[in-house]
Amino acid sequence: MKKIYSVCLLFALFACSALASFAQSAQKQPADSLWSVRLDEIRQVAAMIPGRRALRINVLKFAESRRSKKFSVQGAPDEPSVQARTVFQVVFADGTVMIDSGMDEQVHRFFGRGVIEPYYPDAAKQVERALRSARAIIITHEHGDHVAGVIRTPLIAELAPKTLLTRAQIQALESDPQMPEIKITPDMASHYNVVDYEKFLPFGPGMALIKAPGHTPGSQMLYVALESGREYLFIGDAAWHMDGVRLIKGKDAPWIQEDQAALLAQLEWLNELYRTEKNVFIIASHDDEERKELIAKGVLGDGLE
Repeated sequence: MKKIYSVCLLFALFACSALASFAQSAQKQPADSLWSVRLDEIRQVAAMIPGRRALRINVLKFAESRRSKKFSVQGAPDEPSVQARTVFQVVFADGTVMIDSGMDEQVHRFFGRGVIEPYYPDAAKQVERALRSARAIIITHEHGDHVAGVIRTPLIAELAPKTLLTRAQIQALESDPQMPEIKITPDMASHYNVVDYEKFLPFGPGMALIKAPGHTPGSQMLYVALESGREYLFIGDAAWHMDGVRLIKGKDAPWIQEDQAALLAQLEWLNELYRTEKNVFIIASHDDEERKELIAKGVLGDGLE
């Protein structure tokens, strides 16, 4: 694999190529389509940057929220459910890429809304070490549990230059942050790598970003194909629990505001993938049951390197 830093220099070239390549297919989408992608398009974009693909992917839970499942999936029973707070690590032969950045304990308290919930300091230190050693950091969306680790940190001068944020994420963090603790200034924003893309963006060998506003304006998914051929799709918070994908059901949490129509289109697409693409593992960031299952199967490594 070429060094991840060199990928940043190729963003403009490959983004332009991707836009040109898919302009025609975008025109063929239904006029009333709010969000539509195809897996073959994503695979093509992910193959644009040459080099050795990733070898494996790890996950680490650093905190959790305990909420009724009825909030995560519409119509689900009012029964206890764990929302894992996680980060993921894509491991190449010569470096790593982090997906999301975790959060400090103060930001974690925001999600408890007055209730003290588990936060694991040793795991949080693992996240910090992994961020420092990573070649690049990608953020699925601009909520505190995903982005605070590269904002509320004494290491911001070290981490910001290798963190990729989208223009929509930056705009939300500047003007409408989820909480005051993650608000950034234009001067702070200038230290991150900021990109804007129409639909897809190749990131590294076997990797592609997929624009997916809905849960937040800056939400994106990340596709990763390993050297072994196994494929992963990190969906951020498009669904909090995989039952949302399996049943095509959105969330029922009164404290969040989402683009319901866009999310429904995403869930319908994800449901089709779940049913038909057995080599593609759809990863919902907060599904603790899925996390345990995929670790047990060896699909995800338990802990960061």
